[in-house]
Amino acid sequence: MSNDNIRDKTAIVGVGCSHFGENWDKAPEDMIVEAAYEAYADAGIDDPQTQIEAVFCGSVYPSRGTGEVAESLKLFGKPVSLVQNYCASGTDAFRFGVFAVAAGMYETVLVVGFDKPKDRGVSGPSVFLTGVRDLPATPAGWFSLCAARYFDKYGAGREDLAKIAVKNHHNGTLAPKSMLKREISIDDVLSARIISWPFGLYDCAAQSDGAAAVVLTRADCARRFRDDPVLVKAVGIAMAPNPQTDPTFDFLRWKPTVYAAEQVYAQAGITDPFKEIDVAQLHDCFTMTELLTYEDIGLCEKGAAKEHIASGTFALDGELPVNTDGGLKTFGHPTGATGVRMLYENTLQLQNRAGPRQVPNATTALSHNIGGAPQVCGMAILSTN
Repeated sequence: MSNDNIRDKTAIVGVGCSHFGENWDKAPEDMIVEAAYEAYADAGIDDPQTQIEAVFCGSVYPSRGTGEVAESLKLFGKPVSLVQNYCASGTDAFRFGVFAVAAGMYETVLVVGFDKPKDRGVSGPSVFLTGVRDLPATPAGWFSLCAARYFDKYGAGREDLAKIAVKNHHNGTLAPKSMLKREISIDDVLSARIISWPFGLYDCAAQSDGAAAVVLTRADCARRFRDDPVLVKAVGIAMAPNPQTDPTFDFLRWKPTVYAAEQVYAQAGITDPFKEIDVAQLHDCFTMTELLTYEDIGLCEKGAAKEHIASGTFALDGELPVNTDGGLKTFGHPTGATGVRMLYENTLQLQNRAGPRQVPNATTALSHNIGGAPQVCGMAILSTN
């Protein structure tokens, strides 16, 4: 497939998002309805039965497969497909929706990402990971190894990670749908209990429940729905060797992120991402994951992240704001919903609808989703022109 087959063929015309949190009083269906009907209203869709032709869902922990979406939205007689691809499930569902519309199979589709891990009875995405150099490890224990290696190589420290947590907590206080709305200080981060050194409590994203939705249509039909559609410039998924067993893994970069960035930059025609991207949502399951991603997607040189963190480059009022809604750090991580939630935020930013967290004059936005060991990465680039 040539790089220009996707660019500008599809557009986002509606977005919706449930409140993310410990939603004990809501079933997955409740959150799906909340997100989808907000997206319908945003797109001006008053008859989804006739206007939505297919549904693509991303979920890692569905209790009834596609049944939760079909039953909640009553879109019977339509194709409803489920995508599971680790933490990139939401972005991958979006990718399938984009491909289906760009290929001409459908004119308008719905993409839904959802998960309700709080009903699973465990505190995280898994009780343990196996096969990390043949030893058991929690996700925090595994990801923290990268921080230790990076600190040793480039002279960064816990204070640099703390500044990322403080930034994201601040941004999250400005996002109505976020779970955590609490300003924190660097001292709060450094004095919090250690989860897996150098990660303290505030370096780690929480689990949460949530759903997000996007209405996609053909670009040439988009203005039938609204005057300010957002064009899809690129969407990509990349797999890499399992870093837990990959002998060439150096603990200083995530290979799937590097590969996915190459895909989407080629699709979108981006050669200088720092100058050409105005706002980004990056997968901050841990503060170190966000730091590595700055470098892995070319927003700064390898080893230079700490200087940019210190100067506020990625702050809300910086040169390239990152995680403008607080990211996973304040929304939590209902696995299948996260990638679509990022698309929700980027669409609001590009349509100048993000309120107090609005990035002025933003025209191009990137989202980044990494998952598994991590072994997979999903990325998307949206633009207004």
